[in-house]
Amino acid sequence: MRIVFMGTPEFAVPSLEALVAAGYEVVGVITQPDRPVGRGKKIEETPVKKCALAHGIPVYQFERLRKREGRECLESLRPDLCVTAAFGQILSQKLLDIPRLGTVNVHASLLPKYRGSAPINWCLYYGEQEAGVTTMLTDIGLDTGDMLLRRSVPVGEMETAGELTERLSHVGAELLIETLRAIERGDCPREKQDEAVASYQPMLEKEMARVDWTRPAREIANAVRAFNPWPGAFTALGEGTMKIWLAKPAENAIGGRPGEVLVSSAKQGLVVACGEGALEILEMQAPNAKRMAARAYLAGKSIPVGTILGGGNE
Repeated sequence: MRIVFMGTPEFAVPSLEALVAAGYEVVGVITQPDRPVGRGKKIEETPVKKCALAHGIPVYQFERLRKREGRECLESLRPDLCVTAAFGQILSQKLLDIPRLGTVNVHASLLPKYRGSAPINWCLYYGEQEAGVTTMLTDIGLDTGDMLLRRSVPVGEMETAGELTERLSHVGAELLIETLRAIERGDCPREKQDEAVASYQPMLEKEMARVDWTRPAREIANAVRAFNPWPGAFTALGEGTMKIWLAKPAENAIGGRPGEVLVSSAKQGLVVACGEGALEILEMQAPNAKRMAARAYLAGKSIPVGTILGGGNE
């Protein structure tokens, strides 16, 4: 079976590695163009490109695969099946019609919930205790195709989006091979998604990570986990911006207006009032400082009790 793999970030790498390890004929890899990263804006190859080149697999990169050049490239590779995992581009019907067995997508949610480009982040944001991966047959809609196999995993109480993404990338790789084996045997299940329980969530934007201190502490703690590592939950502190990397609802905190620092010491930690309850900040990055445990920061710096984070109720 001739396979063309399409993917871009680290999440997709275990799936590509699994295809190679299982002995599948990966005739080409299509990934997003290389982008500038970091403060130096140095052009860096995508993780999937690096993996493909390490295995000697031809790599093709297009700003828009659905344009003529991309379509002709895919046709020339004569795939029996395409596999996508966090590719980052929507496939046109003309592209979907090329592989005779269709296109299998590795999607990091328990479909039909959390369709879209950031399912893991939104799963954590809404406080789900269960996450997972679904393999599906891609159609012209956005994550609307028929489901093939699903696998669920429990979410750790303090697990961040980065940690869950790493874990699910390997779950997805295993599930992909199971799916392909079932397709080869001719006994792969296929189930239409129930639109009545479907949900779509938007792409992440930096402003989404601004902490709204009027919300309940549990919801803010979930948001902090959801936006770690990107874009990183943040709030105003004085004339600068403080990032919050890890937090949990505080116990026995009383009073205070939203955003007000209630406790601030190396011994007792950093506790901030919320619209409901209070939040204990466990890991932070103050303006012009390194990322560190809040208690370690407070051992050398001061955030006075009564300080209002976020410039009020913003």
